[in-house]
Amino acid sequence: MSRPDGRQADELRPLAFHRDFVDTCAGSALVSFGRTRVLCTASVNDDVPRWLRDSGKGWVTAEYSMLPGSSPERIRRRTSGRSQEIQRLIGRSLRAVVDLDAMPDLEIVVDCDVLQADGGTRTASITGGYVALHDALTRLVQAGTLPANPIRTECAAISVGICEGQPVLDLPYVEDSTAEVDMNVVMDGAGNFIEIQGTAEGAVFGRDRLNDMLDLAAGGIATITEAQRAILADPPAELPGR
Repeated sequence: MSRPDGRQADELRPLAFHRDFVDTCAGSALVSFGRTRVLCTASVNDDVPRWLRDSGKGWVTAEYSMLPGSSPERIRRRTSGRSQEIQRLIGRSLRAVVDLDAMPDLEIVVDCDVLQADGGTRTASITGGYVALHDALTRLVQAGTLPANPIRTECAAISVGICEGQPVLDLPYVEDSTAEVDMNVVMDGAGNFIEIQGTAEGAVFGRDRLNDMLDLAAGGIATITEAQRAILADPPAELPGR
């Protein structure tokens, strides 16, 4: 099988992080997977949802949207059922790597806004959202608000699928829209699974194909995790006006 962009089956699209893409919030990152670009920002609230008050716990949640110019057909400014499902996935994924007991009475909201969509927007949001969240919490440590960063390990995600009978990694829209199987995989920095979402779009798949896709995903996420570690190796710079 020849992929539309010439990549090998196990090859990621070009991956890039632009740390502190904006300086108006505690943490931000512009993440690019090929032509997919998502702006992730992390904002700190000195309160938690009502049902968590007096619990001694903190909270991490997320919001997701595709901006009007992010696809050839204009996206309306609204929260759709799809957006709600994706933002819940992002929130669950990020909370899985955070010790909420170690950030009492603090809420971090990670906003993921798709600037340009070419497949894999939810996985890019999780991957970039982690970088923004890490910087926001690191700055709270620098300010003396928290004694230590409550993040336990990395969090990253990637799409896999079956196209023309072959398992492939990191699908752009042209592949995702015609894939026989579409799957999103979220893992932590230790190689553990956080969430797996998989659907047979046109043909059922067996355990062997499932294992092939999970192996592809694990290899891709290991590469992404190394990129996250590299971008976060140095502490975040002081933000202007803060």
